[in-house]
Amino acid sequence: MLGGGPVGENIADRTCAAGLSTAVVESELLGGECSYWACIPSKALLRPVLARAEARRVPGLAGAVEGPLDTAAVFAHRNYWASDWKDQGQVDWLDSIGAHVYRGHGRLYGARKVAVTSPEGEHHILSARHAVVVATGTRALLPDVPGLAGARPWTSREATSAQEAPGRLLIVGGSVVATEMATAWQGLGSQVTVLVRGSGLLPRMEPFAGELVADALREAGAVVRTGVTVEAVVRDGSTGPVQVVLEGGETLEGDELLVATGRTPHTEDIGLDTVGLPAGEWIRVDDSCRVPGHDWLYAVGDVNHRALLTHQGKYEARIVGAAIAARAAGIPLDTALWGAHTATADTHALPQAVFTDPEAAAVGLTLAEAERAGHRVRAVDYDLGRVSGAGLYADGYRGQARMVVDLDREILLGVTFVGPGAAELLQAATVAVAGEVPIDRLWHAVPAFPTIGEIWLRLLETYRG
Repeated sequence: MLGGGPVGENIADRTCAAGLSTAVVESELLGGECSYWACIPSKALLRPVLARAEARRVPGLAGAVEGPLDTAAVFAHRNYWASDWKDQGQVDWLDSIGAHVYRGHGRLYGARKVAVTSPEGEHHILSARHAVVVATGTRALLPDVPGLAGARPWTSREATSAQEAPGRLLIVGGSVVATEMATAWQGLGSQVTVLVRGSGLLPRMEPFAGELVADALREAGAVVRTGVTVEAVVRDGSTGPVQVVLEGGETLEGDELLVATGRTPHTEDIGLDTVGLPAGEWIRVDDSCRVPGHDWLYAVGDVNHRALLTHQGKYEARIVGAAIAARAAGIPLDTALWGAHTATADTHALPQAVFTDPEAAAVGLTLAEAERAGHRVRAVDYDLGRVSGAGLYADGYRGQARMVVDLDREILLGVTFVGPGAAELLQAATVAVAGEVPIDRLWHAVPAFPTIGEIWLRLLETYRG
């Protein structure tokens, strides 16, 4: 296993349980990006910001939560959830399941072999009887902008591990990282400016998601500018302010600059060339995450570019772990659509939650994606704030819901919710999409009253007319 993040750990769990000898090679911290510089620390920063925002909308409570957050307590809580950037707990867990851990840089060394160089300079050659898995993930992509590389920009790593709030934070990008970190740091006391090259935030979701998040950021005091291009970055000295030069010559100044414009695969120095694959590129795989032409090689998680989400990489890991165990036992693989060894959810029921204020949650296809794919569809929209449970959740609740219905099969191809607490609605939508539950059967899935989940009834009523 090249990579000991959540993906590598999940595969190790499955293969060890199947009785296979399993080695995990990791050059940084076991637990990976998600545990220390992404999902976990970012949510630890966001939770108090979102809780305060929601409390301010509750009668009888709003006045009790005025004033700034205790940032020292927030950072201490974040540090705890990031295990103070130590991985002994992950080491102990891998030990407990019988996995062998190799610290150091791992590279493919031809078919079924991995070479490991330890931090002390020791060399090991590992040989696999059944499979080698590449799960090396991604790193932040820095665009080729004059002056950027020397300006010490923040990436997602610095944005989730900083120990104090910058006075002014410039953010380039409109992605999940950009919007979540804008929400977090504006709530923690920074003056945030978001610079988006495109027409809006969260471009991979329904347009109303980015619009509602942008409106809320502006109301919180952040500046959100769309349709702008960064032409240069200037920073003198090691601790001075950073300047961003926009197309047309306008200059903006901040104390820190976060660049959140995408990810690039960690494949530049892992020996792909020794097995005839191009270094530094995404690794192409089939629906079982196996590399075509190499029946022993798998690429799982972000590195295969199917779905750059931790939970989806862990899902792929469960699929691949089962496939490796089955092949080792001589059991034929079930590679049918939704089969035990096919990562169908990557393309048919991909869920994502964005922990902004309001939260945005979606699964499956957007309306535009469904139409491009040639489906005959109808979008059913409903104002989430009109549901009784939402009104009780918060005064002035604002949100939106959409389900995309396949009119030929009368099933859901996609669902999107935007609103406070909307992320907790996502699993029900994922079950409906992945299970291809007919509309007629969903009608019998009665939501409890008064909950925000009653949005399901309102959407179905709107569809039926």
